[in-house]
Amino acid sequence: MPRLLRRRSRRCLAGTSSGRVAMTDRPASPRGRLSCVIHGRVQGVGFRWYVRDHARRLGIAGTVRNGADGTVEVHAAAPETTLAAFRMILFSGPPGADVERLVDTTPSVAPLPSPFVILR
Repeated sequence: MPRLLRRRSRRCLAGTSSGRVAMTDRPASPRGRLSCVIHGRVQGVGFRWYVRDHARRLGIAGTVRNGADGTVEVHAAAPETTLAAFRMILFSGPPGADVERLVDTTPSVAPLPSPFVILR
């Protein structure tokens, strides 16, 4: 019987010093963050409402607002796969928009509102 207990101990602690997660550790949060600035013809074409509507359909928390320099800023939190799809939506934009580039910025750790909102 002591042999069985030793095996369990080894399995529970296996890999903790090598960077692997021990069985007793909680998994990391499945939510990722996306913060970016979108450049191009993105103001005056309904871009913020387009972003908000798609974000709400995908269940993404966050904000969108116009920048003073003619850009649009987006801050979002969701599972990584959802954020990858959302990034493609941002690149396409609504009819009338012309997205030139999307520049990633450092995401904040502050909580984001849910559902997704437009800031003025």
